[in-house]
Amino acid sequence: MNFKNPFTAFGSNKPTAHAMVLLTTKEKWRIALSKFAGKMLGLVVVVIAIKMLPGLLEGATAHAQTPAAPPAPTALETNMMNTSNTIWTLVAAFLVFGMQPGFTFLEAGFARRRESVNILAECIFDTCICGLLFYAVGYAFMFGQGNGFIGWGGGALAGGDAKSWFFLQNCPDTYAGTGVPILAHWIFQYAFADTTSTVTSGAMIGRCGFRGDILYSIGVTGFIYPIIGHWAWGPDGWLALMGSAGHFLPTLGNGFRDFAGSTVVHTIGGIVSLAGAIVLGPRIGRVFKRDGGGMPPANNLVVAAVGGFILWFGWYGFNPGSTLSAIDMQGIGRVAANTTLAACGGGIVAMYMGLWFGATKGKFDVGLATNGFLAGLVAITCPCYWVSPTGAIILGAIAGVIVYLGIELLEYLRIDDPIGAVPVHGFCGMWGTWSLGLFACGKYGATGPYGADNSAPVTGLFYGGGTSVLQAQLVGNLIIVGATLVVSLIMFYAINALPHPWKLRVEKEGEEMGLDLFEHGVDAYSFE
Repeated sequence: MNFKNPFTAFGSNKPTAHAMVLLTTKEKWRIALSKFAGKMLGLVVVVIAIKMLPGLLEGATAHAQTPAAPPAPTALETNMMNTSNTIWTLVAAFLVFGMQPGFTFLEAGFARRRESVNILAECIFDTCICGLLFYAVGYAFMFGQGNGFIGWGGGALAGGDAKSWFFLQNCPDTYAGTGVPILAHWIFQYAFADTTSTVTSGAMIGRCGFRGDILYSIGVTGFIYPIIGHWAWGPDGWLALMGSAGHFLPTLGNGFRDFAGSTVVHTIGGIVSLAGAIVLGPRIGRVFKRDGGGMPPANNLVVAAVGGFILWFGWYGFNPGSTLSAIDMQGIGRVAANTTLAACGGGIVAMYMGLWFGATKGKFDVGLATNGFLAGLVAITCPCYWVSPTGAIILGAIAGVIVYLGIELLEYLRIDDPIGAVPVHGFCGMWGTWSLGLFACGKYGATGPYGADNSAPVTGLFYGGGTSVLQAQLVGNLIIVGATLVVSLIMFYAINALPHPWKLRVEKEGEEMGLDLFEHGVDAYSFE
């Protein structure tokens, strides 16, 4: 067969003859397999070269090498990290301080209308006196070096200078190894102390005189909170060092842990509230459930619920901010997520507890739902760094049950707690502290200014860690509960023994008139 030469266009017109070769099927298969084998052989050669050539070129084998330790950060890099951590700590402090209007709204919303101005005045005064006392003595008592029971100053924290830190004198530039300036650390911790101070007033609304409030606020913020708090958070606190050689219960192998304050802030505040409610007794005319009555209706549930949401928002400073580290990105993200999920679990479960069993059985109780998500927030405050999101939901949901049962228990015991401060902060603070020994998931260790150290992760009972962490949490929490209750009862009985107007409980005519007019001479609401 003749084919036209394709090169004709380039000047050649001679025809070219081609012979068509017909191959058998066997020959076609042989050629195809030969081509495939050649390609596979080439691929093997390439893979071998990729594996061996780098080692040959470097005069070493191709085995994996141990990665070199990262270089130490330069002075500039350290300064930038410290600056980031300081900004993060201050932003968190501002969020925590923003919880004060939340507490004010919550208490004013749940209380009776004639007590509203008194609540405003107490919250304002507590915030101001707490700042002055935490500046004068509280910070030194709590975070200064001293002994296992009380701090006072520097020592190793201040380069060997053992002078006291009272009135923030003789302090180093930064706190311990955080790189955060001492004054930034102070304002963050002051916001925590102010939270404890405000919690204490919740169970005493409606019958506590304002001058009595002044006295117990001095006792709580200046002495009870910082001294007992030093046991768990101080650099040489005896509960923090528990389980180590030469310290309390060395065979336990674990110290007491409280990441952001389920015990140090909330349990202390809740137990002080319980002591105050016991000493004061119930409000005049208060009839309890077992006697055919129940909790008086709230003054303004809108204000109370909004206050609860403000507190929830502030908790994003409370828990993630306790890392004192903007560099620990995974840690602060996990803590924020766990905080959210625990609140959701607590709110949902508490709402359904009210629906199924509460005084409004068959109806959804807004007040109980608000206290439910606050209960979840209190519970997650201790274990938030060490648990998984699933664990956060479960322990928050259990807190929702506890807050309902706690309210019922106080009703049965005829203890008058107008806003549920004792169940929310006291009982759920205890549960949250214990829950670490159950739900710590064994993946996360310690946090620090330059990120997490997961070389020694905390593992709870449900994740195969045994009971040692749970034992440490129970021991530390119950010791703090017992000490707080005893000291608080002594303080409140002593104040209540004073003559009017410094007596803890206001005079009968003052309570019947209403604290707003009796103590402050003004009503909260004008209807003119």
